[in-house]
Amino acid sequence: MRKTLLVVENPANWPLQITGVEVVAARSYLADERFSKMRRAFIINLCRSYRYQSVGYYVSLLAEARGHRPIPTTTTIQDLKSTAISRVVSGDLDRLIERSLAPIKSNEFVLSVYFGQNVAKRYERLSQNLFRLFDAPLMRVTFRKEEEEWEIRSITAIAASEIPEAHRPYVIQFAEEFLTRNRRASSRRTVARYDLAILWDPKQPLMTASDERAIRRFTRAAEALDMSVEIITRDDYGRIAEFDALFIRDTTNVHHYTYRFARRASAEGLVVIDDPESILRCTNKVYLAELLKRHRIPIPKTIVINSSNTEEIATELGFPCILKQPDSSFSQGVSKVSTREELKTSLEQLLDKSELVVAQEYMPTPFDWRVGIIDGEPLYVCRYHMARKHWQIIRNTTSGKSESGRVDTMAVSDAPVQVVRTAVKAANLIGKGFYGVDLKQIGKKVVVIEVNDNPSIDAGYEDAVLKEQLYSKLMSVFVQRLDRIKRQRNV
Repeated sequence: MRKTLLVVENPANWPLQITGVEVVAARSYLADERFSKMRRAFIINLCRSYRYQSVGYYVSLLAEARGHRPIPTTTTIQDLKSTAISRVVSGDLDRLIERSLAPIKSNEFVLSVYFGQNVAKRYERLSQNLFRLFDAPLMRVTFRKEEEEWEIRSITAIAASEIPEAHRPYVIQFAEEFLTRNRRASSRRTVARYDLAILWDPKQPLMTASDERAIRRFTRAAEALDMSVEIITRDDYGRIAEFDALFIRDTTNVHHYTYRFARRASAEGLVVIDDPESILRCTNKVYLAELLKRHRIPIPKTIVINSSNTEEIATELGFPCILKQPDSSFSQGVSKVSTREELKTSLEQLLDKSELVVAQEYMPTPFDWRVGIIDGEPLYVCRYHMARKHWQIIRNTTSGKSESGRVDTMAVSDAPVQVVRTAVKAANLIGKGFYGVDLKQIGKKVVVIEVNDNPSIDAGYEDAVLKEQLYSKLMSVFVQRLDRIKRQRNV
């Protein structure tokens, strides 16, 4: 059973007693050998300040070093200081914030969040969501109305001494409810070597990197390797430190919540696939074009366009040609232009959003190759055929629906050697994550179109050849990396 310690700076001044929780002086926790030898502990850090290198900061830092589970984590402590993070979170919760604060007449509002709750039921959902994002047990969130819209201006810790007398019974109740939920969750979780979180959105399975059947197969494969698995969503940002590894199976983008999950998990020391560096590199077509060109990986004739060299497109590439928004995905943000008028219109739209745009020669083929690679090893090869009467593998209709071409999957050994070899070279320039390299082949010529992080794995498609073995191979990479980290820590 995990022991729960409530760490405060002066227990004599701590006014609340919580059932089953030992109150410990912060400096005792830092210096007493009893706590450094404690194997399993849940640390509720209620120091009055989390300032860098303060007592409160070191409580969370040493808790992580000892293998204890602290709230807040050091990553949360850093996030609490960041105005940029506050603005991003404000955007994530925009509708909920506006709905919750609609009755407020003033231009500023301060919300006290105690273990994910507030004394007023009206703010319950907002408090819960803030606590999921920032696992600080006691926090004060300041909102300000700017141009008729509410936004978060700051998030700070609340010192125990600042809890109003009238709120103290509520704080005890909220703490006990939180600890009860936490213990139940811990008891339900299977005791396994490692804990894996799979980030997936069950509400939008068609927009994620895996369908529900594939997620179930990943789960089975991980459990067979003695990893417990929990499917998490965007609401579980504050729980990242509970796990040993994170597998992202949702859409990735630098401005998407998945990137923040990847960054936080990486900062917490988790094994993350895909890591934030891979997301950053793969989701920008300008970066990929420069990288592949520099390392002499064959690509279509490509020009990086800015507002001063647009004339090069017609003279160097001719028509039709392809224009790509740097962070395009799912065939969106990619257009084929056939005339100077279309070129002018498309460029104006793209350069209005980005300083740079990618222009490439048009290379029509009946299908694109996709090679799935993890840790530098090719796992599967697919042929993604173009959508019916379309030049891309996905056709986005005006009604908002999408149509895809058929998919043929083959063993790596049956695919053209040059296709596989070129794909591996390209993927290795990005890192050792999980990548899907798209290529075109015309005669003997093979070129890389792009390297995708977080490639699709849908049941019956990419797994058509390896079947359950594909999921086992991917999950075994997590175990190998976690074992390596464990060995390094024990040296």
